[in-house]
Amino acid sequence: MTTTTAPAPLTAGTGGTHSHVAELHAIRAQAMAGPSEQATAAQHAKGKLTARERIGLLLDEGSFQEVEQLRRHRATGFGLETRKPYTDGVITGWGTVEGRTVFVYAHDFRIFGGALGEAHATKIHKIMDMALAAGAPLVSLNDGAGARIQEGVSALAGYGGIFQRNTRASGVIPQISVILGPCAGGAAYSPALTDFVFMVRDTSQMFITGPDVVRAVTGEEITQNGLGGADVHAETSGVCHFAYDDEETCLAEVRYLLSMLPQNNREAPPSVRTADPAGRRGEMLLEHVPADGSRPYDVTAVIGEIVDDGEYLEVHEHWARNIVCALARLDGQVVGVVANQPRTLAGVLDIHASEKAARFVQMCDAFNIPLVTLLDVPGFLPGVGQEHGGIIRHGAKLLYAYCNATVPRISLVLRKAYGGAYIVMDSQSIGADLTYAWPANEIAVMGAEGAAGVIFRRRIAEAADPEAMRQKLVKEYRAELMHPYYAAERGLVDDVIDPAATREVLIRSLAMLRRKHADLPSRKHGNPPQ
Repeated sequence: MTTTTAPAPLTAGTGGTHSHVAELHAIRAQAMAGPSEQATAAQHAKGKLTARERIGLLLDEGSFQEVEQLRRHRATGFGLETRKPYTDGVITGWGTVEGRTVFVYAHDFRIFGGALGEAHATKIHKIMDMALAAGAPLVSLNDGAGARIQEGVSALAGYGGIFQRNTRASGVIPQISVILGPCAGGAAYSPALTDFVFMVRDTSQMFITGPDVVRAVTGEEITQNGLGGADVHAETSGVCHFAYDDEETCLAEVRYLLSMLPQNNREAPPSVRTADPAGRRGEMLLEHVPADGSRPYDVTAVIGEIVDDGEYLEVHEHWARNIVCALARLDGQVVGVVANQPRTLAGVLDIHASEKAARFVQMCDAFNIPLVTLLDVPGFLPGVGQEHGGIIRHGAKLLYAYCNATVPRISLVLRKAYGGAYIVMDSQSIGADLTYAWPANEIAVMGAEGAAGVIFRRRIAEAADPEAMRQKLVKEYRAELMHPYYAAERGLVDDVIDPAATREVLIRSLAMLRRKHADLPSRKHGNPPQ
């Protein structure tokens, strides 16, 4: 890699202040240009933008204010003393997104492959501290080769400082990690500590140990993308929340996400004016959801019919698809939507769905985003794999997240809500502020067929026509304990509503709850299930 050095300082009396200003401009031009045209061309040849091009797409035009542009490392040995480029491979500063302050740091892969050294880490520490002090979101644009090996343990200590600050800022300011190149080893842990992770297909990878180490230790042959590419983390591991085909789209979606989040945990999310009437009826909802509880449907069609202009941002869209988590607006106010997805695994809760929803609920609660939960859940997924995998403790994560949330919480039973999964999905008994149901709802310990088989097992077995007797008893059980108004009669549902009026009911309810205040017991922190 070619790295230019600073121009020689001017001698006294060779031009006065004007000469010094000219020298400053020359140095800044060199820092802005980067190491060389060849390095920039190599970056573009990989299908990747430079760090400054990325910042230009993320922030409002002309708003970026750089910090420590002229910083250079002080390391010696291994040839480092002759290679001291400005910025030291990371660009830090702040700007605005839709007029609101956002702090950012971006690895410059053209300089030391974006590897982190002591000066590089110190710059990141400073901008993280500034973001926390200012109470504004932090976005990291990751494209680096990990720790700078030539600087040894100093580089590792730099990562420790980043992790500590990620943890301190957690739940205080939004933290977004954008993976735009390699993110390996210790570098992968900072994104894992942040609120959202974005990746770009084919050009970004995350892993703790790369393919070469995997091959040496286990003998497994795998590519970088096969081991830690965007689709792997978006669909299999759940590490990545959003995956896109190109950097431009990815950064545009980061801007959109920021428009849905508050600056910090002391503020409400930004509201907008909407032309979508609060009282708009959703007659199509009657068509979207079949009355037959065994028939699947796409719950995103329900969400789209209810929220403003049908627009929502689904989080973790490709992972744990049996539950949907999305940010949307109702009458211009941001809400978090959690919904069972009957189209996948009948909408049951399993290990991954519980983890996905629990983290989303915690994020919404941290940043003052009201929660709307749409239930159509037959229970938890049965099976040896689920039980041995810890479905009890993973399901408890979702239960804990809801019970701990103090934001406005509204739940709506669309169709069925059975067993422990009904309780876990923000039932009134665990603190939902308001609970509604559609007229075809079935709230029960289990489905009528299963319940009748347990309760009336002997009567069915002794009957002359067991099947006829079973059908008769199923009908009786459903009529007595599973009719749509059973829960409402006992105060477990606040109202049974017309599905077409769902949008209006939710908006009115959220308006009433907007100033909700709830105190938790004094404590250092809880001890949630792991």
